Amino acid sequence: MSDVPQPPRDEPMWHDPGRPDPRHDHARLLQGVWAALIPGPHDPREIMLPPRLWLRVPVLLLMLAMTIGFTAGSIAIPIEVDDRPPGVSALLGVLQAAPLLFAVRRPLAAWRIAATGLLAGALMVHGTVFWPWPVTAFLAHLVILFFVAISCDRETLVGVGAVVIAGLIGPAVLFGMPGWFGAILAGIVLIVLAFGDAVGGRRTAEAILREQEELRRQDLARQAVLEERARIARELHDVVAHHMSVIAMQAEAAPYKIPELPDAARQTFGLVRDAAREALTETRRVVGLLRSDDESAERAPQPGLDRLDDLLAVARRSGLAAGVTVVGVPRPLAAGVDLSAFRIVQESLSNAARYAPGSRVLIKIRYGPELLRVTVTDDGPREPPAESHGGGHGLVGMHERVVMLGGTLEAGPRAEGGWSVVAELPYGDSEP
Repeated sequence: MSDVPQPPRDEPMWHDPGRPDPRHDHARLLQGVWAALIPGPHDPREIMLPPRLWLRVPVLLLMLAMTIGFTAGSIAIPIEVDDRPPGVSALLGVLQAAPLLFAVRRPLAAWRIAATGLLAGALMVHGTVFWPWPVTAFLAHLVILFFVAISCDRETLVGVGAVVIAGLIGPAVLFGMPGWFGAILAGIVLIVLAFGDAVGGRRTAEAILREQEELRRQDLARQAVLEERARIARELHDVVAHHMSVIAMQAEAAPYKIPELPDAARQTFGLVRDAAREALTETRRVVGLLRSDDESAERAPQPGLDRLDDLLAVARRSGLAAGVTVVGVPRPLAAGVDLSAFRIVQESLSNAARYAPGSRVLIKIRYGPELLRVTVTDDGPREPPAESHGGGHGLVGMHERVVMLGGTLEAGPRAEGGWSVVAELPYGDSEP
């Protein structure tokens, strides 16, 4: 007896591991036939109708008309042409064609009932006519097969095709229908199933693409929010770092400016200096990672309303007729307020150039008693940024800035046309 291990008896010795095992195909075919014949949770229950009512009603009326016509034909043709008993013809006609009425909602259930009617017709009238079914009954079955192909998975679809060819057309051929005609019917069935599968695959692909597009849009919106928050954090870090540096330097210089300063006050200024330096170090450590992607740009001085002329020059080069009006007496602004006002005007001009090219843009800076009011309006044709593709996230950044400062922001279309952005920013403490 050889000691060489022998392959198990249920595995063919000639099987190539690089090729798919044909037994898997047989198992899948059996599973598909089982899913086609046996009702269960795998049955599709999708309503394959247009979502809009004005499109859905005509489709339902068409299905009702087709069901009535096919059922009436399946009953009348055997009675008038083949002299069959009216009772039997009515029963078979209803079984064969009436399930078309609910095929859009329960395609597999409708197919099972219709297939039962066709099989009963083949068994009851075999050998007496050219083929055992009325033309209208077979046409109704083709329509039902189309709905099955749209809604079912491919494994179940293969099972349905196998049952129709082997379980309906095959017995009809055995009971007297010519084989060449059975081959034609089988080819028509396969064409209908293939066409329905292609339509269903397209519907599935379009649904997946719509879902992916919506997810991408949400990801872009979240990314825009995160990027804007990161930029705000970097700018806030610069503002805080500046003030903390001033505190540390003033606390360091105080004992030298006031020689007669008591020792207790010197110790207090020392504690203030150390606390400011420690806070500055912690702030740089926490926010330092946000600088890694744009280190060189973040080292530039932060802009403010004193650079409005630069913004206007850029806007005019982009084709906008931009102007600015200052109401009230300008006053020193806190760094965060000044920077946020500049960014709001900058983003508003950018949106105007994108959505209303060539329009007239008016910037109004109003210094009120307690808050700064920034208004940017344009008179060009414009759609809300939220309705655009790939844009509209600048409003999120504006809102983030205004909320951070405790202000309010209003943005939307104007009644007379165009778009307006109105931001009200509390002054807070001015820059020392």
